[in-house]
Amino acid sequence: MLDLRKKPRMEAGTSPVCPSGQAGCHVPSLADLFNRVIQQSSRVHAISSDLHSEFEQYFFPSKNFLGKGKCHTYGIMTPADKENAQRLGRDQLTEVILRLLGAWEDPLSQLYHSMSQDQNQDFNHYSSNKALEISDMVHELRDGVTKVAEKMKLLGVLGNYVGYTIPETLPPSSAFYFNKKGEVTSMDHLVLLYCFRRDSNKVKNYLRILKCTTLPVLDC
Repeated sequence: MLDLRKKPRMEAGTSPVCPSGQAGCHVPSLADLFNRVIQQSSRVHAISSDLHSEFEQYFFPSKNFLGKGKCHTYGIMTPADKENAQRLGRDQLTEVILRLLGAWEDPLSQLYHSMSQDQNQDFNHYSSNKALEISDMVHELRDGVTKVAEKMKLLGVLGNYVGYTIPETLPPSSAFYFNKKGEVTSMDHLVLLYCFRRDSNKVKNYLRILKCTTLPVLDC
């Protein structure tokens, strides 16, 4: 079982405010910002993987779940492997990361509310708390990646248009799972957790690749 003790959350989206002339104020470098979001993305993926495994073992112990159903982020074109991600370019890869994170904010919030209202208190009180933690962390992570993108723009290594997403181009996220007729089932929750585990792993890997292609002097 997972450790249920509350762990301090890293604020990936925060950075110190440095008034002009203030002595001893540290402005985070691009490498610092990358390290923060990569650490946050790794933790998000680890928690999501644990929650998916715990959920699957609790509700479907005798079944081998292989990801039934289509993930709501299927419309976001993502590179299939490391080589394709490296060839994609910084602008496009940053957009992919931001689109994936943006597409999950609403579904994760609704997942928490759905789990918290479930009558199966043996497990869902624990799982809803973890879903809420993940939802908060994804919001912080998106803020952190936005700060990385802004820093990259200032340094001239990212296009100024990156980060603007037309709402109509986003996938129909929460509607895919939560606006269906009838009761939302444990299988619906499991599908959502499966899809998020997959996408959080993509975000984690893409951020590492983006750091290495942007700061090639570092040991990647």
